[in-house]
Amino acid sequence: MNAYYLGIDMGSVSTNLVLMNPDKTVAHKLYLRSKGRPVDSLAAGFCQLTQQVGPYTVLGAGVTGSGRKLIGSLIGADIVKNEITAHALAAVTQEPEVRTVLEIGGQDSKMIWIQNGVVQDFAMNTVCAAGTGSFLDRQAARLGIGIEELAGLAAASQHPQRIAGRCAVFAESDMIHKQQEGAATADILWGLCKALVQNFLNNLAKGHAVKGPVLFQGGVAANGAMLRAFQEELQMPVKVPRYYDVMGAWGAAILAQEAVAEQEGQTKFHGLDAEGPGVIESFICTDCSNACQIIRTRGAVWGSRCGKY
Repeated sequence: MNAYYLGIDMGSVSTNLVLMNPDKTVAHKLYLRSKGRPVDSLAAGFCQLTQQVGPYTVLGAGVTGSGRKLIGSLIGADIVKNEITAHALAAVTQEPEVRTVLEIGGQDSKMIWIQNGVVQDFAMNTVCAAGTGSFLDRQAARLGIGIEELAGLAAASQHPQRIAGRCAVFAESDMIHKQQEGAATADILWGLCKALVQNFLNNLAKGHAVKGPVLFQGGVAANGAMLRAFQEELQMPVKVPRYYDVMGAWGAAILAQEAVAEQEGQTKFHGLDAEGPGVIESFICTDCSNACQIIRTRGAVWGSRCGKY
């Protein structure tokens, strides 16, 4: 029976899974839509992996992403780590000389600066949806095109429109206004991509030098128009790694391998409980002004800023 390290990136939009060989190469990967049901999405992912791979043994499991605490406690993860660490580790594994990582997911975006394989600094944007995968999906749907068509249409632009990319609401309003003025869809889309890239860099770079090699990760990296806009704005090559859509999960698998090595080769992974996550309690702690929301399951408690729970 084959044996792999399992990496899970439980995001707000997608559930990404990676089965990694002991030599850190990706053996199998899976990218699924979470659809607001992370546990069901993970269960479906496990079923699909078994169908594709057949029976296999999990040597260790790591979890990252916004839903990492719930999923980590549910499956018995060997390590639960933030997205910055997971994405950076996968980037360095893919490109040892990488200096800058651009990552755009379904609901947030981030920049990571790396030197000699170590994270030096990072910045995240979790406030505005402009430029994220969900925003681009919505605009493609509003225009009646598939998200996979967006890049091709934008490439045909002759006269890109100026779009306000600082805010998702303003960007959408500006696009509608340009349509009402008769601007071509291709010109609106290319203008939108340029505006979103400028907004990304203005909000996250904030005076930091962007040095190459530069990797573009996350689901939005599949959009060739966004890649082209980054290259034009930065005036340097930007690479999309082979596993751009599951880099967080790959990084989680690498972290799992390291964690299991520290546990003398013994994994804590026990898989999905047939009874589900077993959320026993969810309440607001009123002991101080933080008013933390506390989540308690059969396996773990989290949400407390002070460490009380």
